[in-house]
Amino acid sequence: MPGTVRRRRHTVTVKQVREIDRVVIRFAGDSGDGMQLTGDRFTAETASFGNDLSTLPNFPAEIRAPAGTMPGVSSFQLHFANYDILTPGDAPDVLVAMNPAALRANAGDLPKGATIIVDTADFTSRALKKAGYESNPLEDGSLSAYKVHTVDLSGITMEALTPFGLSRKEASRSKNMFALGLVSWMYGRSIDGTVNFLEEKFAGKENIRDANIAALRAGWNYGETTEDFAVRYEVKPAALPSGTYRNITGNLALSYGMIAAAKQSGLPLFLGSYPITPASDILHELSKHKRFGVRTFQAEDEVAAIGAALGASFGGALGVTTTSGPGVALKGETVGLAVSLELPLVLVDVQRGGPSTGMPTKTEQADLLQVLYGRNGESPVPVVAASSPSDCFDAAIEAVRIAVTYRTPVVLLSDGYLANGSEPWHIPDVDTLPAIAPGFATEPNHQADGDEKPAEFWPYLRDPQTLARPWAVPGTAGLEHRVGGIEKLDGAGSISYDPANHDRMVRLRQAKVDGIAGIPDLDVDDPNGDAQLLVLGWGSTYGPIGAAVRRARRAGHSIAQAHLRHLNPMPANTGEVLRSYDRVLVPEMNLGQLALLLRGRYLVDVVSYNRVRGLPFKAEELADVIMEEVGSL
Repeated sequence: MPGTVRRRRHTVTVKQVREIDRVVIRFAGDSGDGMQLTGDRFTAETASFGNDLSTLPNFPAEIRAPAGTMPGVSSFQLHFANYDILTPGDAPDVLVAMNPAALRANAGDLPKGATIIVDTADFTSRALKKAGYESNPLEDGSLSAYKVHTVDLSGITMEALTPFGLSRKEASRSKNMFALGLVSWMYGRSIDGTVNFLEEKFAGKENIRDANIAALRAGWNYGETTEDFAVRYEVKPAALPSGTYRNITGNLALSYGMIAAAKQSGLPLFLGSYPITPASDILHELSKHKRFGVRTFQAEDEVAAIGAALGASFGGALGVTTTSGPGVALKGETVGLAVSLELPLVLVDVQRGGPSTGMPTKTEQADLLQVLYGRNGESPVPVVAASSPSDCFDAAIEAVRIAVTYRTPVVLLSDGYLANGSEPWHIPDVDTLPAIAPGFATEPNHQADGDEKPAEFWPYLRDPQTLARPWAVPGTAGLEHRVGGIEKLDGAGSISYDPANHDRMVRLRQAKVDGIAGIPDLDVDDPNGDAQLLVLGWGSTYGPIGAAVRRARRAGHSIAQAHLRHLNPMPANTGEVLRSYDRVLVPEMNLGQLALLLRGRYLVDVVSYNRVRGLPFKAEELADVIMEEVGSL
């Protein structure tokens, strides 16, 4: 309990400090309240402090949804701890709600006893009605199960900013900084990094800069001096492996991975892209790195974007194109052309919710069958899936390795959860990154027996190990050749409609993908070796599955876990692993696409668990499913 110490005429409140091992905080407000910025800044300070963390931004697709309404609510959730964590948390321990709509949209996710910090400024009859409330929840007892702190964040902020001469509207925009300062005080986060950020961001707008810094410090001081917040919480740094870390989102990690892969292959990186949520940040980031030989092209549409990327590959560059599900559909014909040309190309699909336009800012992993089979003809394409925000870096390098080595388009799957979520990234030693050799053709490669003519260049002669055809940069003397979408004669590359040749070419292209080397065996985490149930996932389900398996094991159950990075071709031992367990559970954010593939390919009757809500799985939800499956064995 807080105590008081009397010194002369002043009373100093002594705050209690309570150590905890983890906490989940959610900032929620109107789309214009700066919740994403607030969460980003709190995350940055938490990463600097040394906690392990995971984040979940959640915002509307509209640029400016109706203010004060449920569809207009934007939130940012951060889970940080003094140990290794895998998810952004199932439910917030602390909710910071900036208006009635934010409270109503998020209160249902709160466990009993959770803390709510609510800005009371907008709890007017009109605002309550717009949010769907029939009565004021701050007065009707509906929040009695929670620890509610009612604070006039807007009013206190505007009062603190009176000396700056800002209008009421301008001053109210800084309330997110006040909230950030208050929560930073509650959890012992420094605000120095945010001060530096504001000084840089508003360097040319001194009044705005100083007002935001003043609001930030006012929030901190409010927590320090008010008696309403009697306890501060301490979450000590996590014991992570030694090294240099930084906080990173999936889109940023993927961008860095592409740059690193280009450097490791000695190829200039060309990105042809059309802006689409949630992949656009990759285009934004790569456009900043011309000094690394990166060239970006914002095309007029998805078809032009991939066409330019494939043209860059034909010219000897590393061609990359980025998109989401709707763009994958439009790019399908050109992916088929890349299969026929047998040129390196990386297609990044940052998956999002729903068919057609769907839910652009919500996550899903329902494009698997599309990227595998959504093209005409037999057009096999390797598919690699990232499992976490930081893993997007390594997955990007692997996708480029396969594309360059095997002369094939490769699909790299991410999703909205990975793209926008963040976690600490252990920055790798550049010397440990794999070398990627493009091995350009430099001389003719075919001389017919007894032919006295000069040697020729045949564009479809194949490496006996990789089955990759030679990659000849246009303009290389003596290596003139024909390419195109019409079927080629094996070896020579001239146009061929011969039935036997077509059958051979189809099988060669498939064999090339099936024979990709360097794919490690499927690794199974089965501590005791006696588990009857295997939980298998792919993509961003890695974190929720891992957290759920931990819970089930703590409850005394023996559970095995495995995760697929390579979805085409799959690891060579996949069938053996599946058949070695009595039951295989496959959770997916779709209606069972991987489960369908596993059943058809390996004749194993896997159990499918599916949710398509636009949100990641909750660990508690999956743990219940896992324990139910174990109990039925």
